[in-house]
This record gives sequence, structure tokens and C-alpha cells, in this order.
Amino acid sequence: MSISDETIEVVDVAIVGLGPVGATLALLLGRAGLSVTVLEREAEPYPLPRAVHFDDEVMRVFQTIGIAADVLPSTCLSPGMLFVDADGRRMLDWSRSANIGPQGWHESYRFHQPDLERVLRHKLATLPEATVLTRRDVFAIDQDAGGATLRFEDLASGQLEQIRARYVVGCDGARSLVRRLIGSTSTDLGFHERWLVVDCLLKRDRPDLGDHSIQFCEPERPATYVRGVGQRRRWEIAAHDDESNAALIEPAKIWQLLSRWITPEDADLERAAVYMFHSVVARQWRRDRLLIAGDSAHQTPPFLGQGLCAGIRDASNLAWKLIAVIRGGADDALLDSYTSERAPHVTEYIELAVRLGGLINTRAVERALPGASTSAEPVRMSSIKPRLGPGLAPDGVRPIGMPGPQPCMSDGRLLDDHVGYGFALIARAGDDVADEVLRRQCRQRGVAFVAVDDDSPLRTWLDHGNMNAALIRPDRYVLAVAETPSDAANLLKQALHLQAPQDRKACAA
Repeated sequence: MSISDETIEVVDVAIVGLGPVGATLALLLGRAGLSVTVLEREAEPYPLPRAVHFDDEVMRVFQTIGIAADVLPSTCLSPGMLFVDADGRRMLDWSRSANIGPQGWHESYRFHQPDLERVLRHKLATLPEATVLTRRDVFAIDQDAGGATLRFEDLASGQLEQIRARYVVGCDGARSLVRRLIGSTSTDLGFHERWLVVDCLLKRDRPDLGDHSIQFCEPERPATYVRGVGQRRRWEIAAHDDESNAALIEPAKIWQLLSRWITPEDADLERAAVYMFHSVVARQWRRDRLLIAGDSAHQTPPFLGQGLCAGIRDASNLAWKLIAVIRGGADDALLDSYTSERAPHVTEYIELAVRLGGLINTRAVERALPGASTSAEPVRMSSIKPRLGPGLAPDGVRPIGMPGPQPCMSDGRLLDDHVGYGFALIARAGDDVADEVLRRQCRQRGVAFVAVDDDSPLRTWLDHGNMNAALIRPDRYVLAVAETPSDAANLLKQALHLQAPQDRKACAA
């Protein structure tokens, strides 16, 4: 076999891996006009359950790439998670609101990953800018000052091929080739445990199992119950040191472990696998033309349900920066902010997941959640929303580095559908002349403009932050704020050196 000597195709971005993170990144880039090729080893998506939860921020990204309406029918809302001890006493209550939150979506969704992957692949197939090559095994990547050359095998034909890209993003999982080529070591956050994961399909209704996820905090055999979509239910059960993987996945052993909840008369086994849950974060997410995202960059225990969420946030953070560098001529150093912003952010989630894993094993609420009440009532837990790490806005003043809100606007559309995929300036309405000047300046710079009057749902947010205006990044995070009308125009200068030129219709609330 030899490398094909045909003219090498050159694309803006090559993505290794077509899981949800790689597909989302490809859609963000392709919809912005970048040429993208995705290389995936498998022919079809894995058909059995894997990730089962995502949050409002992820749904907002799905809205951006145009799949929210397609994803929503195959989800169900999650009412939250309960932690109970061996006596059935509630130790911790992490319930979620049934109302739509500030991101414009519900806080917590359950889903079936194969359904999501089908939607993502179908959407990718409609993009002329995106090419998906399945059954391709990437085995080498060589980079130089102008880009990188990927060498791979077509597993169907045995032919060796190559492609050239300006940047390569590895979304190729925990055993990432791209991470190895970057040469990154990892920060170990201290959690490494074997757990049996069992997915079942109920044959009859079992409403007594409940809709909440439940963490059974029993040191002898910690376990987790998760209600999936439809009749799908999942149990995650800690393995003992003297139990082999082969023994754990024997049907008789599985039903023995599940017997306190269900029997073979209640459900069929859909999948059983033993996983080693890890808590690690790569120290280096970029080396020149190579970058990593998703499980390639970090791995978390599942106790927060944030594994997939973190990967989608990676894609959202990285996409607009690649677009700005490739199309807009932004400085390549902009890509360094990807690691500095995302790594501390995901670390905060993983550290909390590790603490909750300790709670499941030890009953120690105080240890998992320092400062929690020791009363007989369950501790109430709220979802964390960390700031981005230092990068483009290092001053640490909220709401900078936090997601901006997404209310429903006066015409019934959500804010992101008003402003499109790009920078947006949200500013208090002034007099007509001042607003028109600011609107014109935004239009010249390709920045969407939203004038906030007294009746706008954005007014409360500006009031709460004592802001006259806020500049929102394409990933919907706040880049900068202004306290006075005279400072509002200065915010546009911060967008100018970061954005790719593009026409965008200016909008008013």
C-alpha cells in the first residue's frame, strides 16, 4: 500500500472524530463558510446508549447550529438528582426548575445519544462546506508553518490517503491520537474507579422508579439510577476489587445487582459494560496547528452529567476563534485563549463531580459540599455556573466571562435568532439620533445591535449588572461591559480585532 499521489485536498479545518463534539464543531465552522473535513473511523454511530444528559447551554448551541427543533422531540426534561443514604434518607436535593431558564431553554434534558448523532449527521449532510469521511483511520499528522498534513487509511479499500488542513482538531476521545501528537500530559484530579453501567428497556411501566436521577450513597456498593427517554433506564453500580469485568457483565450477576429495583419480568437488558471513570484534564490543548476538544481534552466522573456538556462548550468556544483567525485575519494567538478559558472552567465541573463521587462513597455531605448544613433536612444544591478562565477578559468582573441571557423578544423569537452567529452589542435605548449612530457603527463592524427599551426583557439584566451596554461573543459569553452611554461605542473596538468580517442584519428589540 502507498499514499495516493493525487493532488492533496486542502481544507480550512480537519476534525478527527465524528461524535457529538466533532459534529457540532463541524456544523459551527461549516455554517460560517469554512471548508471542513471530518474523518471518522466507524461507519455508523454507536447504536447503544452512552451520554444521557445535556443542559440549557448545550441546547443553546444546538439552536445556533439549527438542530434544536429536531433534537427536542427525542428528549425529556430532567427534574434533577437526589442523593440518598442506605436508609433511604435524602441527603442532598439537586432539583431543577420546571420553567425555562435564562438561557432560553430548560436547565436539564435527558436524551439518547444515537438519536442526537443521527440528527447531527443529517444536518452535516446538508452543508456543502462540510465533508464527512467515515471508515477512515488517521495514523499520522505532520504540521509545518502553513498547516498540517493528515495521513489515514480508508478501511474499506485499504488505500492510504492524505489531506491538508490549516488547523486540525482532535475530537477523537479519551485515547486521542491528536493529544498524543500535541505531547500533552494531564492533571490528575484524583478519581479513578471501576463501575458497571447497565442500560435497560422497561417492558412495563414502573412509575415507582421515579423521574429523578438517584445517587445511592452506600459505601458497600454505591449506585446511580437514571431515568432515560421513553422506557430507557440506566443503573451505574460500583465494582468491587475482587470482581472481574467478565464476571460483572454476566446476565446472572447483573440481575442479582439490579434485583432491589427490577427483575427480568420488568425489563430487558440493552447494554452492559464496565468503565473506569477518570478525572483528568490535559495540560496542553493546543500545539501550533493541532488542537483537542471533548474527551480528548478532559474526562470526568458522570455524577454531574457534564461530560458531553463540557465537550460542546469546547466546540462553541473554539469555533468562533478559528473562524476569526481563518476568515477574519485575527491574530493566531487568539487560539491560545481557548485553553486558558476552557481548562479552568471544565476543571471546576470535574472537581465538583469528584467531590460528589466522594459523597456517594462516604456519606460525607460536608466533605463533598463544604459549608453545607448538617441538619436533618437534605442539603439543597444548585447548578454551578463557573466563569471562563483568564483569556480575552481577565479582569474577573461578572458578568464578563459568563453566558449572556437569552430572553424571548417582542416578536416571539429568542435573542440568538435575532442577532445571528456573531458579536452582538446589547445597549440601553437612548435618543433616536444616538441609537442610529450606534446602530450604524455596529453595522459597519458586522456587529448585531439590540436596543433595550424599558419594556425589553433584557432591561432587568442590564439593571442587575449596573450596565449601560454589554458586548456578547459569538459563543454567547459576555466579552465586555460599559457603565455609561459614552463607553458603549468603545466596546465595538474590542470586537474589531477578534471578529471575522461578515454581513449581519442589525436588530432592535
